[in-house]
Amino acid sequence: MLEFFLEIDKQLFLILNGLHNGFFDQVMYFISEKTTWIPLYLVLLYMVFRQYRWKVFVMLVFVVILITLSDQLSVLAKNTFMRLRPCHEPSLEGLVHIVRGRCGGRFGFVSSHAANTFALAIFMNFLIGDRYRFMVPVMLSYAVLNAYSRVYLGVHYPGDVFFGALLGVLIGWFVYFLWSKVIKYTKRPKVFGGS
Repeated sequence: MLEFFLEIDKQLFLILNGLHNGFFDQVMYFISEKTTWIPLYLVLLYMVFRQYRWKVFVMLVFVVILITLSDQLSVLAKNTFMRLRPCHEPSLEGLVHIVRGRCGGRFGFVSSHAANTFALAIFMNFLIGDRYRFMVPVMLSYAVLNAYSRVYLGVHYPGDVFFGALLGVLIGWFVYFLWSKVIKYTKRPKVFGGS
């Protein structure tokens, strides 16, 4: 049964990875680069500051926890399952479109890019989504584009990014749950009642 799903994953990868051209090679490479998103991160920081003021420093601690969890758990999964990336898979030699010759480490299940971006997207949507509703589709698009770019670039199977995204969603929700508990206890109670 597992072999059946792995074969479907491989065939879906070949279809998606095969839909490439020179223009989108550059676009997907750009999307996949971590530094590309620095302007978005600065906008998010500004929005969080406007909504939470001094608590932005607490939020940054939680973002560090969030990314550390998603990154390290995805690496743990890679080292546990040891599923070769498509660009390292001998049976796919000559069939994988790789952009700029970059493949990454040997193992790819689960995608750290997908885990990290979905964790951040979910956490931020919970954090500021009520006040800045337009950011919900922006953050989800950011995560989906990052995940898809990894398949396009030949470094992950669709299953790698799907389960990486799922891991990220769970971590994003969990860290927001922790954040909400901490913030609840940081509210200063009124010592004297109003007159």
